[in-house]
Amino acid sequence: MKKYVGIGVYGAVAEGKIAIYGKEDYAPEKVYRRDVPGEKARLEAAREAVREQLEVSRVRTLEEVGPREAQIFEVHKILLDDGEFLGAVYRVMEREGVSAEYAVAVTAEELADRFAALADHCLKARAADIRDISRRLVACLQGRPCERGEMEEPGVICAQDLSPGETASLDREKVLGIVTARGSLYSHTAILARARGIPAVVGVGEAFLEEAREGTPVMVDGCAGEVYLDPDAETREVLLRKMGKRQEEKCFLEALKGKADRTLDGSAVNICANIGGAGELEAVLENDAGGIGLFRSEFLYLGRDTYPTEEEQFGAYRKALENMAGKRVVIRTLDIGGDKQADYFGLRKEENPAMGYRAIRICLTRPEIFKTQLRALFRASAYGRLGILFPMITGVAELEKALEICREVKEELRARGIPFSENVEMGIMIETPAAAILSDRLAPLVDFFSVGTNDLTQFTLACDRQNPEVQPFVDPRHEAVLRLIRMSAENAHRNGAWIGICGELAADTGLTETFLRMGIDELSVSPPLVLKLRAAVRSLDLSREEEEL
Repeated sequence: MKKYVGIGVYGAVAEGKIAIYGKEDYAPEKVYRRDVPGEKARLEAAREAVREQLEVSRVRTLEEVGPREAQIFEVHKILLDDGEFLGAVYRVMEREGVSAEYAVAVTAEELADRFAALADHCLKARAADIRDISRRLVACLQGRPCERGEMEEPGVICAQDLSPGETASLDREKVLGIVTARGSLYSHTAILARARGIPAVVGVGEAFLEEAREGTPVMVDGCAGEVYLDPDAETREVLLRKMGKRQEEKCFLEALKGKADRTLDGSAVNICANIGGAGELEAVLENDAGGIGLFRSEFLYLGRDTYPTEEEQFGAYRKALENMAGKRVVIRTLDIGGDKQADYFGLRKEENPAMGYRAIRICLTRPEIFKTQLRALFRASAYGRLGILFPMITGVAELEKALEICREVKEELRARGIPFSENVEMGIMIETPAAAILSDRLAPLVDFFSVGTNDLTQFTLACDRQNPEVQPFVDPRHEAVLRLIRMSAENAHRNGAWIGICGELAADTGLTETFLRMGIDELSVSPPLVLKLRAAVRSLDLSREEEEL
């Protein structure tokens, strides 16, 4: 038996036989080609073909995994079109008179090495993205398939690394686990393995691949980040017990389907799911969520070259409402800008986009975009129970203007004889300190509040959540953040509105009791966390004396 240690990226145990998933050896030979214009034309054709491949992977991942993971392929499209990278490739071709594939490989490896040497883990992970784009381009230029072949039998995939496209396309029925020599907690292999529920350990080192042989028994402990080649009986027994315990936990959670989201003393809360598109509806239903607490509509706008039409949006919203069969679906209006960019919006580069021209600010200053979305939303409301949620509200004037546009859209639909529900609930995100402080004035104008704890935390603590340097100072449980949430809850209830939390803090079971004591009516989390949160709620007893924050 041999043991290897890497980084566990999904907390489960897998057992099977090794399936070697090809070595990553695509480095082309140095071939001289004096026809530089011809090589540039070959490269442009390859870029167009790779762009189409990336779109196929994006759509498949969006449908089978989710929008957040599908964004990986948007990052790759950006790299594919990066002017600095392409310029460097062209200079190598012109200076050395070499083939397009050689110029791509050399340039990409140099750039990837620079990223790999950085201290920041997120930036370090970009090295794998660059190598993947290079591999795709070279494979296309050489006339080879860009993804490796499918597995014939179930097994544990062992590879130097996997591209996002390969990880996304793996057959979940055959892939028992994943082990890679390279990779990090922030690599796309890790992200997609977690999203697809595949036990995986990355970054075990090259020595593992030298020892690994096709068909050798292997056990993967995704919890501890350990891999055992040809495990002995004692090790196997320990890991099988761990596997059994996880299965027991899974069975316990499965048994909670159909149970009430209610504490031991009878206090109720609605546990809902956050999604980014219709592709996640199956997961919402599978995990028995009480509704959709946040439908991120901006993902309909990303990964494309033009605005989604009213009909496209109507179809997506209608599908969500029909599938939820009477359970409330809260759809957030366009929240583009900040860390979610779409070139066709023509947004200028900003020093601090998180606090810039985004979300409701775009909608209110580009009413034609806003009205198209609102028409689709109100039309879809005839097919279920809809809540419309406005993001990034900071004051009464903004909210009143948004509500006035809604009234205009409804009048237009009435005039055209288009049916819609008169009982659509209107709400706002509490994600700025301004909204929380003014919640007593905002609550009378809406039916509900939804707290976005991610932005509320960064704005309250003056910590950019995209900046790794300030992460040690980001405390979502900070007293100031919790006080703003409590203030918003009190003001919502005083004015007959309900309040939910849809940010990441909703999944923090260490705060579940605190939130219920505040009077939070709804907690909305990613679909796989619904039953875990239900278990936490059903274990609480709020009849004892409340503790002060």
